[in-house]
Order: sequence, then C-alpha cells, then structure tokens
Amino acid sequence: MSNLLNVENISKSYGKGDVIHQVSLGVSTGDRIGIVGRNGGGKSTLMRLMSGIEQVDSGRVTHHGGLRFGHLMQVDEFDPELTIREVIFGTDSTHSWASDPLIRDVLKGLFGSHGEEVLHRKIAGLSGGERRRTSLARLLTSELDLIMLDEPTNHLDVEGVSWLANHLKNRKSLSVVVVTHDRWFLDEVSDRTWEVIDGGVEEYEGGYSAFVLAKAERMRQSSAEDARRNQLIRKELAWLRRGAPARTTKPKFRVDAANQLISAEPQPRDGVELLAFAGARLGKRVFELHDATLGIGTGESAKILAERISLNIGPGQRYAVVGANGAGKTSLLRLLSGAIKPLAGHLQTGTTVKLAFLSQHLDELNPKWRVLEAVEEVAQRVDLGKGRELSASQLCERLGFGTDSQWTPVGDLSGGERRRLQLTRLLMSGPNVLFLDEPTNDFDVETLASLEDLLDGFAGTIMVVSHDRYFVERVCDITLALIGDGSIQDLPRGIDQYLELRQSINNFAGEGGAKEKGDSRSDRKELSKIEKRIEKIDNQIVKLQEEALKCGEDYKRAIEIEKELSEIAIEKSEAEEAWILLAEKINPS
Repeated sequence: MSNLLNVENISKSYGKGDVIHQVSLGVSTGDRIGIVGRNGGGKSTLMRLMSGIEQVDSGRVTHHGGLRFGHLMQVDEFDPELTIREVIFGTDSTHSWASDPLIRDVLKGLFGSHGEEVLHRKIAGLSGGERRRTSLARLLTSELDLIMLDEPTNHLDVEGVSWLANHLKNRKSLSVVVVTHDRWFLDEVSDRTWEVIDGGVEEYEGGYSAFVLAKAERMRQSSAEDARRNQLIRKELAWLRRGAPARTTKPKFRVDAANQLISAEPQPRDGVELLAFAGARLGKRVFELHDATLGIGTGESAKILAERISLNIGPGQRYAVVGANGAGKTSLLRLLSGAIKPLAGHLQTGTTVKLAFLSQHLDELNPKWRVLEAVEEVAQRVDLGKGRELSASQLCERLGFGTDSQWTPVGDLSGGERRRLQLTRLLMSGPNVLFLDEPTNDFDVETLASLEDLLDGFAGTIMVVSHDRYFVERVCDITLALIGDGSIQDLPRGIDQYLELRQSINNFAGEGGAKEKGDSRSDRKELSKIEKRIEKIDNQIVKLQEEALKCGEDYKRAIEIEKELSEIAIEKSEAEEAWILLAEKINPS
C-alpha cells in the first residue's frame, strides 16, 4: 500500500492548552479509519488539520504528490440559488457523467430510483437530509484517492446509512477517514480505529466492536483507575458478543479473550423483572390506538400518513419506530402524547402515565443558570425504583457532566451539551414513559454507552425514533415501521426486515409500479403553497430571533420568545414533512 498522508508531531491549541498534542499518524491506500472520542476532544480538529483546512501550530502535515482528496464538513453550505445538479457536477455537460455506472449508482442510492429527476431542484428548498445527500453525492461522484467524512450520517435515515456503508465497502481503492457517533456505521466501514483522548491518539486494529474489546483488555491489564468506565465497556462488549449476530460473526477480535472478559457479566437488563416493576408503576394500559388515522393538518389540506392503526403500547415495552424521512415517525409520537389528534378513530391513555418527551427542539433555559442548577430546578433526587435513587449531581455525571462541568453556565454550552442537559432534566422528573426523538444527535460514543446503561434500568415504557441503528438495536426490543404504504407494521426481525421491505418497494417503483402517483397540477400547486408557508414561518423565526437579541436582561420575555420559537419550529417541521410527502408523490423515489 502506498502512503497518502502523514502527520508528524502535530499540535494545535485554541488558547486553553493543546487540543491535539504531538500526534504522529499516517493514512495509506485502502485504509478505512474511524475516529472516536469525547465531544470537544479534538476529533474534527484532527481531521481539519489533516486536510489542511486549519494549520498546525507545530509539526508537519504531508500529502503524497498528486493526492486527490475531499472533505465532508458537518455543515453543508451552498449557494441557495444553485440546483443539486450544479452543486454536484458544476458546468459539466450531461453526457460527461450520465453514462457512468458509479455516478448512476450514487444518484440512485442517495436520491432514490428517480435520482436524476431531482437534480433540477434548488438548494434553497431542500431539507437538512437532502442537503447532506447532495454533499455526499458531490464527494462520491468525484475521482478521489481519499475522503474525510465528518458525521456523514447526520440527517440520514436508516436506509440512507445502510446504503452509504455498503457503497463505501464496495469502493475498495478509496481510502476513508470518518468521524461519527454512529457505532453501527463505524463497525461496517472501518478496519482501524483512532481514539482521540487527552490531546493524543491511541490506535486500534478493527472497527468499533474490536475497539471495545481492545479498550476493555487494556484496562484489565493496567488495573484502570475508572472502575465505572471499565464496567460500562465490559457491559457493552457483553452485548456485542451475545446480542448482535451481525457483529459477532466478524473475525475482528479474539473471541476467546472476549469470552473471558465477559464470563461473569450478566445480561444488560433483566427483562422479566423490569416488566413486572413497570406493570406495578403503570398498570395494564399505557396507550391504545383504535382504528386511528395519522395525518398532518386538518380538513381538505390534511395529509394522511397512516390509516386504520390499532396499537396497544404495553407497560415496560421498548419500541423502535423506523421509517423514511417524512413518513410520520415524529407525528406518531406526538399523536400518542396527545399533542395532535387522530384524524379518525381514538386514543386511550392510561391514568397513571407520566410521560417525558425528548423532542428534536431544544427548550431554552435561563443562560445564567449553572448546569446543576438547571437540573435541581426539576428535582433534587430521582427514584429509579426498587430502592435505587440518584441525586441531581449523580445523574449529571452519568450523562457526561463531570464535577467541574456541572458549574458551567447554560449559556456557554454547545448544542450537544444542551441536548444532554435537556435529557437529564427529563429523566430527573421521574417519568414512567419515555419518548425519545433522535436522542443520539450530537452525543459522543461514551455518552451513548452511559445513556444505554441508564436506560437498561428504566422500569417503564420507551419509544425511540432514531436513525442510529446501534442505539435502536441496543435499547429496543420491538420494531414498529412506517413503510410508506399507509400502514404501521410490527417487524419481528427488526431493521434488517425493514430494509428488505423498503428495497422491495423501491424496486417496484423503479419498474414503474408507482408511476400512477403522477405529478398533477393540483399537487404542484399545493407544493407551492407549502413552500410559501415555510418561507413565512422562516420570516417569523428571523423576527423572533432578532427580538431575542434585543431582550437584554428581560429573561421573562426571552423565555416567552423561546417558547414561541419552539412552537413555530414544530409547525415548520410539520410543513416540511407535508412538503416531503408531496414531493415524493410528484417525483416518487
């Protein structure tokens, strides 16, 4: 293998000590490297230094002569007036790329069976997921030796993540360096792992599963200091060996060593015991839907997502809700929570239900509060059941807020830290039902392991909407899928079965089976109305944000504005879902 890139004794500081300190690494042809580590620990910084986007303070970065590489950033920034085609292919003529099988595969994989038909759409009207797909398409259709991917699965659904993993595995000569919290994706794509920790980088052979084993082995040999962290890693390794067949079949680590490490490790959770306790807390009824219709909007403009739904959500059950973007996953949670009403049929909710709903929209808090104060404002202690109790400080620590960071002002937190704080406050309220809508966004792998450990002991009902396949398989036992045909199905084989069903639907559409959906004038007129509505909402958001900047010390008004922004964000989300559904009807994928 030829060497493509070297870093020699590089260091980088932003004024508070080195984020990267005297690191030396190399990337060769065909390497598949996953980068893990805590948020803020330097993963993205390392990648930017390697690509030359940022300059090192000391040391040297060397690229092989003629190296062709691309860098996918976390934020997709394009001229909103450009079309998807112009972003991907620039001014190249159609005949220069349309006959290339790799390019056709990328367009189909990222935009569906009618991929080439969406190229005329402008960036201004795209959702976050569509922008991400556009960025990936531009990178994957270019002739490159090396690609660096910073959180490539953000905004992608389960189907999109699966396609991307398979595509990269088939590109044997392409070298890949990826930063992601998506552990399933890491396991599928990478054969080496770099852990960025305390300014340095530790190297491991194999993907995420191998990394977990090697980490546990290193800690066992060194009598590691952090006993709780070691316990979490052993627990996760036990789950990987026992509960994830797709991973255990991979000869990436020494099975005998793994079995020795986990020989005394119990199952992650005692399902029978948790069900019994959940029944005592919740009774027999949690949520029951009877012949219900799920939709967005009201009256003639309502868009039906699923019909004739009959569901019995039981005490202590753990449900994953999967489906394509815009299929109605979040809307289903909102229907069960009572935030929206069924268009037909009815919902019954148990009298003892105490629901906590982690939505995708962050509730604003007093920016002058400390993290611990924001949690203690909900409660001083939380009862986890069966005599288990945690203080506010202990719960903060379980979710990644150490003793020092508990005194950080809320206003200084990053987006990921605010989301962790929101989750901590929800758990502090002592719910017996948890709805988690994309709970893994912006979390690092250590925090995700801690959250999974915490949920293992949660004696209540859990419903999760997430594109993070690893998290879904680790936490949930039942998979409900919105396939896109107006039904909700229980899938005994989980996400594998969902992907098979979606592939069948896509194949049918590609053969012309979905052409009858058409692109009538009325649909296009309705699409235009929704676009104007979204534009109007965006203008409202800008005005409120400008007013918030002028609030000064008027915290009461600031909190009111944030509440209004949260409500408008939900309205925008519903409008965008309606737009996606109608756009797919006009250009089926």
